[in-house]
Amino acid sequence: MAKHNDTGTEGRSVRLLRVGEQFRHILSELLARGEVHDDVLNSHSVSVTEVRMSPDLRHATAFIKPLLGANEEKVLKALRTNTAFFQKEVASRVSMKYAAKLKFLADDSFDQATHIEGLLAQPKVQQDLTDDADGDDAE
Repeated sequence: MAKHNDTGTEGRSVRLLRVGEQFRHILSELLARGEVHDDVLNSHSVSVTEVRMSPDLRHATAFIKPLLGANEEKVLKALRTNTAFFQKEVASRVSMKYAAKLKFLADDSFDQATHIEGLLAQPKVQQDLTDDADGDDAE
């Protein structure tokens, strides 16, 4: 039996990806236009990087990143405080049988990528990489 990978796009259907992308566009639009009446959200530029839908489409997890990662916890708290507003707005713009419950999480993929780039740039790692390249030519 093949193992199901639900963290990558391979494990999710086209429908889940399409609906998630619709949610992402709507949330991004609401935040960009300042339609939510919250001083924290209106004073920060927030990117919705991805929305993952549960297989039954009843739950949506929105991954967010404030511009330059500034005040991430404060922004997350404001989003969570206004979750009901976002759920209502998304439900009114997407025709689905059920209104999906929204959950907001910080997107740490940028931080992970920066960390990996930093590790690869270290002199010891660079030395190992160039030694391997030289070793291939000698054989």
